[in-house]
Amino acid sequence: MDTTVSVIVPCRNERDHIEAFCRSVAAQTLPEGWALEVLIADGQSDDGTRERLAALCLQDARFVMIDNPGRIVSCGLNRCIERASGAFIVRLDVHTVYARDYIAQCLATWQRTGADNVGGPWKAEASAGASATEGRVQRAIAAAFQSRLVSGGALSRDLSYEGEVDTVYLGAWPRATFERFGGFDETLVRNQDDEHNLRIHKGGGRIWQSAAIRSTYVPRASKVAVFRQYRQYGYWKPFVMRKHGQAAALRHLVPGLFVGALLALLALTLLGSAWLGIAPPSLDSAWRAPLLWGTLLCAAGLGLLALLYGAAVLAISLAIERSAGPGLLRHLPDVIGAYHFGYGLGSLRGWWDALVRRRPDPAFGRLTR
Repeated sequence: MDTTVSVIVPCRNERDHIEAFCRSVAAQTLPEGWALEVLIADGQSDDGTRERLAALCLQDARFVMIDNPGRIVSCGLNRCIERASGAFIVRLDVHTVYARDYIAQCLATWQRTGADNVGGPWKAEASAGASATEGRVQRAIAAAFQSRLVSGGALSRDLSYEGEVDTVYLGAWPRATFERFGGFDETLVRNQDDEHNLRIHKGGGRIWQSAAIRSTYVPRASKVAVFRQYRQYGYWKPFVMRKHGQAAALRHLVPGLFVGALLALLALTLLGSAWLGIAPPSLDSAWRAPLLWGTLLCAAGLGLLALLYGAAVLAISLAIERSAGPGLLRHLPDVIGAYHFGYGLGSLRGWWDALVRRRPDPAFGRLTR
């Protein structure tokens, strides 16, 4: 059996992070007898990343830079897989910090479970170098990200969970997984990992999460960036659902349904009010009364839904602050709203483009780091 681990990494414009990332990968401790190769697919960076990466590759023959003219993550991953020589393939992300035994634990979990994809929980932490104000915002973003109340109960946010899951952070696979289920869908700018995992599940494969596989993800540092990121996540999810005829999980549908209900009630309230305002006095009372009551019911429904959501967000914010530490309550409601409304609005636009236009909007084809 081949005993090479192939690390695959998509990147674009990571000048300020690529050197520290490569040093951390080089410091990984592998089981005796295993060798490491690191394939980094650069998506035509124009900020100096390519030059720094080329210099690093010259210093360490285990590191190889691959061109990714498609620029997006799914294309980069596939170019790496095509070049990978290892029996075991591990995906890493530049904006994540890894325990020194991360790759070793991926190997051990695969050997112990025989799963088709293994990974660890998705743990988020704020960057240590941020200013006081930016640090509080990023801490709030990380704390909300970690909450299963915000994420709809996703097991990937449970740091202690061990067992089968529907999707896993990043991923590590025996080569046979790609031979059996294929590579990543290059039409997807986001959610290509969810789609691949859904394909594994539908094909009878298994995905395993182990708490021993430890890493820390550095999230976006502003509320606007979180909104844009999750609007893009929400946008691409309907294309995955259309391809497979099902959702990977119910939680993926909830934000879009909630935001859609709010917008529908708001539109009906405004339209009803406008019609009542311009309708001639001679309008048959048989029509005016139902229209009035319908408008009032829509307004009441809108207000009740908004009130319930606001109360839930406040309760979740208080619970998160109790566990994550003081100073976050000022930012948490905005952060939670950015996650939910970004994903919900993106989903609605995605459903329109997936079902009506039948093609994605190029404006959603650019990554939002």
